[in-house]
Amino acid sequence: MSNMETQFKALLKSHAELVETSLIELLNDTAIEYEIERPHRLMEAMRHSSLDGGKRLRPFLVMECAALFGIKGENAVLAGCALEVIHCYSLVHDDLPAMDDDDLRRGKPTTHKAYDEATAILAGDALLTLAFDILSREETHQDANTRIELVKLYAQNAGLGGMVGGQMLDLEAETKPSISENEILTLQAMKTGALIRCACEAGAILGNASKEDRKRLFEFGKIIGQAFQLADDILDVTSDAETMGKQTAKDADKGKGTLVSLYGLEASQLRAKELLNQAIEMLKPFGSKADILIEAARFTIERKN
Repeated sequence: MSNMETQFKALLKSHAELVETSLIELLNDTAIEYEIERPHRLMEAMRHSSLDGGKRLRPFLVMECAALFGIKGENAVLAGCALEVIHCYSLVHDDLPAMDDDDLRRGKPTTHKAYDEATAILAGDALLTLAFDILSREETHQDANTRIELVKLYAQNAGLGGMVGGQMLDLEAETKPSISENEILTLQAMKTGALIRCACEAGAILGNASKEDRKRLFEFGKIIGQAFQLADDILDVTSDAETMGKQTAKDADKGKGTLVSLYGLEASQLRAKELLNQAIEMLKPFGSKADILIEAARFTIERKN
């Protein structure tokens, strides 16, 4: 293991711990809005779906992209947490019987299995709206215009033209006899890629980056978003549920079109390497400051779970 890879893994772990600490505080039963206490069962379900699990890759990208512009991790963590709870909400709803119908997530029962479907729906709703509560707080960023820009960015990437729209396209694809490469790339760029692009661009916003640097990080996020989904599709056919912490081979069982089913496994692995090279190229203008992000790109593409 190289020195930079060791640094990356240590930083990924420390950022995840910082995010976890912040999420525990944000999901505390005792917090009161409008003098009404938070329902305990709902909070339990939200904590079940959000705490003690996942790599926290999206908040990591927020924090490390902000670090390119001198923003310390603790000053970007709330923006990262806001994106993470959007991601967690999407997993709760994605796992529901009406959607992907999964029983296992991050090595434990999905929220609707641990509680019930109605509670899972409400937990997802609450996590999504909590994200915008977090973004509106002065602790997230002192400048109101920056907070508004983040709200707009997150809403666009989480909604119709982003993750939710991509989920709709994914559901529609299940009923189609075939799906083209362009259709697969579009739905994956929306369903999976949008929040990863959003993470990178959010870091640029927090760092008050130039338009050129913001565009570079948008493109970097776009590339690794595609790479992340491609790696996921590869793992779906090469790994197992115990390693992944979720069910595998579901796409093949449903006859769902993926880039792996279109290209084949070997060509998909070669494509993943091409994407890594593109990601590295996009970060060259940042010099050595981007070394950790390059390792993050490598990890995204070469991960084993």
